[in-house]
Amino acid sequence: MTAAARLRFSIVTPSYNQAAFIGRTIDSVLGQTGEFDLDYRVIDGGSSDGTVELLRGYGARIAWLSERDAGQIDAINKGLRATTGDVVGWVNSDDVLLPGALGRVAAAFAAHPEVEWVHGRCRIIDEHDRTMRRWVSAYKHYRCRHHTFANLLTENYISQMTAFWRRGVHDEIGYLDPAFDLAFDYDLFLRLARRGAPVYLDDELACFRMYGESKSGAGFTAQLDQAVAIAARHGRPGAWLRMRTRAKQLAIDNIYRAMRMARAALDRVPRARP
Repeated sequence: MTAAARLRFSIVTPSYNQAAFIGRTIDSVLGQTGEFDLDYRVIDGGSSDGTVELLRGYGARIAWLSERDAGQIDAINKGLRATTGDVVGWVNSDDVLLPGALGRVAAAFAAHPEVEWVHGRCRIIDEHDRTMRRWVSAYKHYRCRHHTFANLLTENYISQMTAFWRRGVHDEIGYLDPAFDLAFDYDLFLRLARRGAPVYLDDELACFRMYGESKSGAGFTAQLDQAVAIAARHGRPGAWLRMRTRAKQLAIDNIYRAMRMARAALDRVPRARP
């Protein structure tokens, strides 16, 4: 890639009282290397847990602000509107990029100049950075490899923290919709998918952190309800689409309910003393 064609990424991290994790997130973004430039912004909602002091410690390496906002969507939209890069995306304050992720994404955009968005494989980790739920990652990988717009209407198999898109599309499709506070990324992906298929990279690009207090971990059922409403918004109205989407979402919901029950049962089993 020549200097004239050097890609510029703008990455946004929304944050609120995430001092326990955000340092790992920031380090994972700043540690990216490759033939690209980086504009990294942390939009904090006025944290009181030491996050601001941590942000100050990075000096000029990141752009950040801390002020009261209307929540995660407001913070992401604020950051996206302020960005200057050719390609944008966001990484939540408890997720991380894997080494080399942005370099692989930059190479994909260079190889496919006609494509508007790129995403890849995701690893699920717990609060201690341990890999978990490998079968979920494998299932999503399978679905991503067989992407069609119709398939995406039945479930959101795209891992948000691995997705990056050309900033210019926001001039035509707008920004994140605050009407969907739990599944707003799905709404965005369907808007992008209507315009064209993404490039899917068969590489792990990022880690999604799942733990008890995480937004998607705690509100999974409500998130699925929103996903059904979003699919109806983007698909043709019809009983078949509604039935197929609802069946898929209910199946996933039941699987996660079973896993939570199994986890709770294991937690009640007395531990043998060493």
